[in-house]
Amino acid sequence: MSPVENYPANVQSIDSRLSQLKTRQHRVILLSLTATVIFMIALAASFTQQTLVYSFFDLSQQIEQLHIPVAIGNELLIHQQPDYFTSLLSWFGWLILKLFVAFFAAFIFVRILKKFKFFQVRFRSLILRFVAWLIGFILIWSGLTYLQYDAKSDESKAYEDLVAYDKTIQQSQIADDLKDSDAPNPVKDYLLAQTALLHRPVDKDAALPYISNLIRSERVDPHFMEYGFKPEQLWIMQQQIYGKAVTPIAQSVQKQANQAQQLSEIVQLLCWGLSLVAALLAIITYVLAMNLKNRASRIEQKD
Repeated sequence: MSPVENYPANVQSIDSRLSQLKTRQHRVILLSLTATVIFMIALAASFTQQTLVYSFFDLSQQIEQLHIPVAIGNELLIHQQPDYFTSLLSWFGWLILKLFVAFFAAFIFVRILKKFKFFQVRFRSLILRFVAWLIGFILIWSGLTYLQYDAKSDESKAYEDLVAYDKTIQQSQIADDLKDSDAPNPVKDYLLAQTALLHRPVDKDAALPYISNLIRSERVDPHFMEYGFKPEQLWIMQQQIYGKAVTPIAQSVQKQANQAQQLSEIVQLLCWGLSLVAALLAIITYVLAMNLKNRASRIEQKD
């Protein structure tokens, strides 16, 4: 068989090899991008996981929401509020929903754009397709985030209005409501201490006398346990002011706090390990993708 007769077969073989290389390169790039996303998520999680872990024990590093004990009855505007874990479950559920919906809806967004001739030409580049997918992901994520916070804006505003004040805690609505309340003094101290610690920036000077009164009441008031105080909330307040649990009720939560701290340290190590593995994988696959791209370029030049 003459060289001329072999030529079409050689061209077909080269085209097939070139197509395989480009397909492999695209897959490796996709793997590299996935590893990069995992690296970023794991790295971010290593700095934010403590809040998640502590919430499983119904704890927090600082007061984040108002707890109103049953002893106050319905005297305040808000008398039902979620605990830390319930709030975090809601946040975590929204996070999973946003990730799932935004991830797949972004592909639909790119597919819709490809119906236009302007984008058909530009989307031949994998990088431009990824940029379009990323823009779609951000837009959809932003829309879902708006829905998330819009759904709870009324509840959040009611909480903010109740504890908000400018200069002194006596300016707050909750302090004004408690003036005419028949609630026991320890309950008032409990609520006002939380209000001061919810203030931004944290008003420790205002919180200190109320927490001191609470500590004194726990020692001398025989009805203290009947007011419906949350031990975890007492622990958080004392931890935030004194750096440790001072009273027996708060100290009863210390075991949970120690477990939360130990688990947090383990989770942080796992996040760091995952981020390191993902970073190495992202680098290796990127180098491999560039190698495949160079090989494909050399074949095209010879062709």
